[in-house]
Parts: sequence; structure tokens; C-alpha cells
Amino acid sequence: MFHLMLPAPPFIVMLLIILASAKLFGEICERLGQPSMIGELLAGVILGPSVFNIIQGSTDLKVLADLGVFLLIIMAGMEIEVEEIRKSISGRNAWIAILGFLIPFISGILIGMAFHYNYTFSIFLGLCIAITALPVSIRILIDLGRLNSDIGQRIISAAIFNDVLSLLVLGVILDFSDETKHLKDLVFSTSITVLKVVVFMIFLIFAYKMFKLAKSKVNIVNPKMSRFLGYLRGKESLFALVIVFVLAFASMADFMHMHFIVGAFFGAILLPRSMFARGDFEEVKRNTSGITMGFLAPIFFASMGIAFNITAINNVMLLLAVLAASFFSKILGGYLGGRFAGFNSTKSLSLGFGLNARGIMELVIANIALQKGFISISMFSILVIMAMLTTLLTPFFLKKSFGIIDREQGFL
Repeated sequence: MFHLMLPAPPFIVMLLIILASAKLFGEICERLGQPSMIGELLAGVILGPSVFNIIQGSTDLKVLADLGVFLLIIMAGMEIEVEEIRKSISGRNAWIAILGFLIPFISGILIGMAFHYNYTFSIFLGLCIAITALPVSIRILIDLGRLNSDIGQRIISAAIFNDVLSLLVLGVILDFSDETKHLKDLVFSTSITVLKVVVFMIFLIFAYKMFKLAKSKVNIVNPKMSRFLGYLRGKESLFALVIVFVLAFASMADFMHMHFIVGAFFGAILLPRSMFARGDFEEVKRNTSGITMGFLAPIFFASMGIAFNITAINNVMLLLAVLAASFFSKILGGYLGGRFAGFNSTKSLSLGFGLNARGIMELVIANIALQKGFISISMFSILVIMAMLTTLLTPFFLKKSFGIIDREQGFL
């Protein structure tokens, strides 16, 4: 490509280049009527090894990107009520989450077997195709102003289900090493992993019940909370307490060998809103949005673009097969799930489009597979391309489908 022979800039200079470029391209996309995250991704591609090679990935950049994901999850969780999530995955709505995962998962396994890869590789490929990137889906829905819509809630619920189930399967694969080939070892490994998830869910249910009890005694709890905050003399103490609260849930998930964003999301939606004084919760939301959308989220999406390297691809047929499966199987799964859940064709197709975005979770699983030696650098690059293209195209198709839904409902 057009690599510039420049020395690696210091981290602060690198941060300046990334943020300024991401915001510039994001602003251009906003003015073209597209979500700003598309511009932020393209900025990373241009700065990374695929074009100019000005910026390379680093540990410091990864830390900032992880912080961006963390705060993006908190911001989204603050907009969602527990009851809304429960309703969206109950009854026939469960079909959206199940088929939105199962059909792509099977298609990925079949592709791996068709190209004569082993079962472990095929299962990893199935996971990467089946997963929906929760942070990316949230950002797209926020940019489109549809996070709290009926379709948006079901996309988020299905993405959560996909993340939890994918991590469950991942845990089984990683626990079941090459040395443990007997069926009893697989059963034991699976049981331990399932137990971890069950313990985490019990922890969430217990926390939810406790907060529900506290809500019934809000007249007692609120004055005590206000007095406690009055004792604190540090700046932005309430914001710090919220972050600590969510970090506790994220740490619990990480301790249980689940990804921290799953715990952070549940921690954010379990925030006891009724215990906040009038206006305080909105202030915390504004503070979170400012640092997230203004700084860390653009860094996260630009870092995804920087990780992309087109020169590593050496199997075009596998690339085309993975791209076709990732697009059509995910859309098909969401569409069929929506139809079984009772939605019309347009809304069901919107579900399929919304579930099609990949990103952090898919790349996390791909990175684990690369480190464990289950996939090659070429396959890793293919998965990055898949994540890039699905993330870039999802906002376009989702915006079009939401426009059709609005016209059908007479909003336009």
C-alpha cells in the first residue's frame, strides 16, 4: 500500500492523530447521513498498515480501546430497564436470540469442514460468525436514535444472548485440552463452565432482588444515600461510585471467565436509579456520554481499523465463503427468528440486519484462537475483514429498513 517511512510517533502524538482523524471522518459521515462510527473505522484503516501504516497497534492503545468499550456499555445500560430486557427474551421473542445464533454457528462449522479444517478450528469459526458485537450494535442503534425502540431492544437482547452463549462454548473448548480426549473429561469440563455461568446469573438475580427490595423502601434509602454523598468531598464522587458499582459486576464476570463487557452491561442496567436524587442520574449520564462519545469510543473504533491488514490474506475462496456466510446466515437467522416471534417481514429483516454487526467480541475470540494456535494469521485477518465489512454495512441496511418501517407506520 502507501506506507510512509516514518518513525513510530510517541504515544501522546499517536493519540492526537487517531482522535483527530476519527472525529474528522466521523463528522464527515454524520454530514452524509451515516453513523459516525463508520468514519471512525475508516480513519483507523487509513492510519493502519492497510494504507499509510502511520499507526501500529500497541498495549496502551488496547487499554484505551477496552476503556471505550467499558464506558460505551455503561452508557447503553443506563438507557435500558431490566424489565424491558426480560420481556424481549421471553416467550416467542426467544426465537430471535436462538436462531440468530444457531444458524450462523452451524454455517461457520460447515465452512470449516468444507475447507478440511479440524473440528476445533471449525467451532471457533462458527463462534466468530455467530456472535453479534454488543458494543457495535449499541453504538449503531445510539447513532440511529433507535436504542429504545422495539426492534432495538430485541437486537440488544439477542446480542447479549449471543455473547453469553459464545463465551460458554469458548470456555468449553479452552477447558477441553488436547490431553483430555475422553468423554468424561468433556462432560466434566462442560459442567464446570455451565456452573460458572449459572453462578454468575444467580449473582445477578440476587442483586436484582435486593435492588427491587430497596426500591420499595425508597423513602428510607434515599435520605441515607444523600447523607452519605454529602460526606464525600471529592469532585464527581457520584460518577466514581457508579463506575465502581459497574466495575464490580465486570470483575465478577471476568472472574467467572466471561468477558468483562457482559458483567458491565448487567451492572449498568441494574443501577438503582430510584436511589439517585432528582437530576443526579441525568448528570451521571451526561458525564459518561461526554467522555465516551467525545474520546474513548472513537479510539475503540479506530483501533479496530488499525488492526486490519489486507496483505495477510492468502486464501481468497475461504475469505469469500466466510463473508457470504457471515452476511446471509446472520440475516437469515434474525429474519426467521423475527417471523417466529410474530414480527412482519420488514421488522424481521431489520432484526437480521441489526444482528449482523461484529466487532470486539468476535475479535476477542479470534485473538484467543490465534494465541492458542487454533487459527493462522491469515484466518485472523479474514475474521477482521468480516468484522469490518459487517460493521460498515450494518448501519446502512439498518437505517434503510428503519426508514421503511417508519413509512409503513405512517411516521414519514
